[in-house]
Amino acid sequence: METVERKDHEPPHVIAKLGWRYHHLGIPTREPRPGETYLPLLKFHVCGFSTSPFGIEWMRFDDDCPLAELVKTVPHLAFEVDDLDRELRECGLQILCEPGTPSQGVRAAMVLHDGAPVELIEFKGR
Repeated sequence: METVERKDHEPPHVIAKLGWRYHHLGIPTREPRPGETYLPLLKFHVCGFSTSPFGIEWMRFDDDCPLAELVKTVPHLAFEVDDLDRELRECGLQILCEPGTPSQGVRAAMVLHDGAPVELIEFKGR
């Protein structure tokens, strides 16, 4: 993905030019939080997304969670995209976590940009 300079008032390139839509900020934690939901396929707990007005999602990982270590230790931004496969082909970024289905009707993948994980999410049937 090319580096594009922008002015302070301009939105990021992926929003302004590619049409990606902010979805959430995922924050790793080691502390259990009220209202956690366990995702057994991925071996981690999530909470907060459905109640946060900012889309903040807390993530607590099992020791044997199969996700990349960077995803388990560094916060990530997540963007909704219309075609996950196309965006993965065209963005040119290293894939940290191959496309998968964390829940029904959802496909997601993690890419790496400048040392930070970024999640791309596609919702089927939208």
